[in-house]
Amino acid sequence: METEKNIMTDTKDVPNGRIGVTLKNEPKPGAERELLLEEDSPKNGDIDVGKCCNDSNGMPEFKDDQIQSNDEEVCLDLGEPSPEVMEYARRELGETDDVKCRTLQELRDMIYERGECLPHRMDDDFLIRFLRTRNFNVNRAHRLIVNYCTFKEEHPEIHQDVCPLEMKHIGEDDVMSVPAYRTQDGRRIMIYRLGNWDPRKYGVEEIFKATVIILELGVLEPRAQILGGDVIFDLEGITMAHAWTITPQVASMVVALIVSAFPMTTHAIHILHQSWVFDVMFSVFKPLLDVKMQNKIFFHGSNMESLHEHISPFHLPKKYGGTREELAYYKWIDNLSKVPQIVKEMKQVGYIVPEEIQKQLDQLVED
Repeated sequence: METEKNIMTDTKDVPNGRIGVTLKNEPKPGAERELLLEEDSPKNGDIDVGKCCNDSNGMPEFKDDQIQSNDEEVCLDLGEPSPEVMEYARRELGETDDVKCRTLQELRDMIYERGECLPHRMDDDFLIRFLRTRNFNVNRAHRLIVNYCTFKEEHPEIHQDVCPLEMKHIGEDDVMSVPAYRTQDGRRIMIYRLGNWDPRKYGVEEIFKATVIILELGVLEPRAQILGGDVIFDLEGITMAHAWTITPQVASMVVALIVSAFPMTTHAIHILHQSWVFDVMFSVFKPLLDVKMQNKIFFHGSNMESLHEHISPFHLPKKYGGTREELAYYKWIDNLSKVPQIVKEMKQVGYIVPEEIQKQLDQLVED
């Protein structure tokens, strides 16, 4: 039986702020700036208000009914986080009302004074994402927002003039999915099945587009800003045709999204069904990962019991020894495109909303 290996040892609002739709019984070269491909660990003089939690010991305790409710509801939880999550934020991130008030102003001042980036927003709801991801360390939060803006400037093809509703092929091919439910720790899960991707049909930039859409949607949830998320890479069926797509530039873009250029903490990455082809692909990534990030990567092979030590079967799809159904990627996009608040948020970051959808939403708001 294969055992888990850590990388370091081997290669309009509805109640409770929930916004969404319920589905019943449905399962660039020459860039002048360089991203810091690391988690911006505190340097001398940088003091995190909170502490970093690398395991589940400090996680809020969720009762089963808290997580079970609305599991088939395609929604984003845009309301205030629960008392349990806010206690976690206070204890692990150092988040208090006083700290938020002070650091938000400090971060805003730093952005204006240094002039290293021009964020499309400067309101509290936007800036708090970066502070939470960096434990309210203002210098590190500033580096993160600079990296975020730099990434978008250097890779406009994966987020500008992109219509999320035209990304259905990612869901139809089952390359990527996000279950409607969360882990026992309250985190979202992103699942990639790269073996289902045919590079001859569309390029890797399509997967980047789909990933950034989900990240931009996910970061709208305050509790996701606090807790972060988990990623599962199911590598069953990958071939050298997939490996050839992983150039150094692609690798740096992947690492930027999961580590240094997006305001969402990657809590853990779980690798399933890895093979020698994966070793070829991973050899490009590993030099770009700092020790802290490497410690978050776990290899499970085909041993689902190993995965269950991290994520309970009650919070996993049946495919991975769990008890739950999955939700196709495109169902998130189709249903969230009917929510005015979410559409507004996505338009602000450059996504295209079809004219007929915008007219329907405008009419809904007027009514």
